[in-house]
Amino acid sequence: MNFIKCRKLTPCIQNLKLSRLFSSQKTDKKGIVLGVYSEKSDEENKITLTPSAQKFNDLSQGKLLKNLKFIEPEIKAGKSFVFWGLHEEYQAVAVTGLGKEHTDFDTLELIDTRKESIRVAAAAGCNALKSVGIKNISIESLEDAESAAEGSLLGTWKFQEYKTKKDEFPKVELFKENKSDNEKWERGVIKATAQNIARKLADTPSNLLTPTIFSEQVMEICNSLDISIEIHDQTWAKQENMNAFLSVAKGSIEQPKFLELTYSKGDKKSPYVLIGKGVTFDAGGISIKPSASMDHMRADMGGAASVTATLYAIAKLKLPVNLKVLIPLVENMPSGGALKPGDVITAKNGKTICVDNTDAEGRLILADALCYSAKFKPKWVLDIATLTGAMMVAVGSGATGVFSNSDTLYKILQDASTITGDRVWRFPLWKHYLNQIAKNDAYDLNNIGQGRGGGSCTAAAFLKEFVPENTEWLHLDMAGVMGPQPDTSMPYLGKGMTGRPTRTLIEFIAAQAKS
Repeated sequence: MNFIKCRKLTPCIQNLKLSRLFSSQKTDKKGIVLGVYSEKSDEENKITLTPSAQKFNDLSQGKLLKNLKFIEPEIKAGKSFVFWGLHEEYQAVAVTGLGKEHTDFDTLELIDTRKESIRVAAAAGCNALKSVGIKNISIESLEDAESAAEGSLLGTWKFQEYKTKKDEFPKVELFKENKSDNEKWERGVIKATAQNIARKLADTPSNLLTPTIFSEQVMEICNSLDISIEIHDQTWAKQENMNAFLSVAKGSIEQPKFLELTYSKGDKKSPYVLIGKGVTFDAGGISIKPSASMDHMRADMGGAASVTATLYAIAKLKLPVNLKVLIPLVENMPSGGALKPGDVITAKNGKTICVDNTDAEGRLILADALCYSAKFKPKWVLDIATLTGAMMVAVGSGATGVFSNSDTLYKILQDASTITGDRVWRFPLWKHYLNQIAKNDAYDLNNIGQGRGGGSCTAAAFLKEFVPENTEWLHLDMAGVMGPQPDTSMPYLGKGMTGRPTRTLIEFIAAQAKS
């Protein structure tokens, strides 16, 4: 059956009828995703096929272009249409819109719009085929196989671990092209798989992902990779004088864990150090959170999920770097043994901290982890955390907030984020914010700022006091991008936790591995 033969029906109705017909058949159907550029102007609506789509059109004796005449003249970016019966091997053909053929780097948006359009288009095309029952999907490179792979795998994945009846994910592979495209596709698959690992970890209910279970999950993820894993317990943390870390765990019956993961494939150089906040559930402690949306706090270990997934990708890509990943894991709960507002504790570096708000706990566990990182004489240290609601207020889901003492490192990170489409934005580390936490008579630091506003900045100023001396450092506050996916800025991420900014971290390290 050919789409073009049924002219009396509108394309949408015809697509619906044909999709139902083919969906009812029990054959193992195959589908293909092809790209098309379109540009609307006052004079005409120009449609241009990608080189691979043009080859397919030639193989189908021009049927593809003929069918495109029966849909709206402009195929908008991110929109897909499914046609049937154009090819013997591929029963369903999804044509997906890539927008304008030639797009420049958007200096205002700070994003590679071409790569991002490909991700969106790839996800739309694969999901269009998935929605009509296609389980085996081939997708052309869309002229950037890495971005196509990312969009395809991120767009067709969803969290459904605890459903009795699960949807089957389609098998997506690259349409046969050249060796260079195959290599790029594999890189994209690894990066997307890593982000999906972070999404899965972040969306897992907290009773099924305690500090102990998280440690076991990390062992499973890294088991077949060239990564050494050390799981430190409470006794070890006491010997290391990690009192800030241990103080947060006091309110929970779940035992804290401190993960130390090592990947050594570089020269005999100082390692890069990633630190991820691992609060597997955050009730706020005695400073308890409101009940509304408290369930989202299952993802307060989003930083830990992101660095775990990043390490997975670095190892799969076999990048020639030395990397340490440190993950302090706790629950922050209220109980008779919990840390109380006004308590004073001593961190690993000897600095005293008055805890005026037990819901500002992430910075406490990161403080000891930052101190511990000095042991490795790191090239640089990057910590990442769902740290402050203030960051969500500041930039929403538009970017991950960054604080850094290194212009060079920030520039590398920002460049990486323009490539991945998962942006970062820099905030200040002025003494103005340090004064709000450090000017105290009875102790060294307060865990919250004394002024109004600037909560993300005072949190970063707090962490800076624990960074190893003379060390380049970045602090990433990912509270706004954690999820559940709140808007359509990244339509290839469905409902649930996002796993952001995993691909940006991977690209950040890969860029330095190249140099």
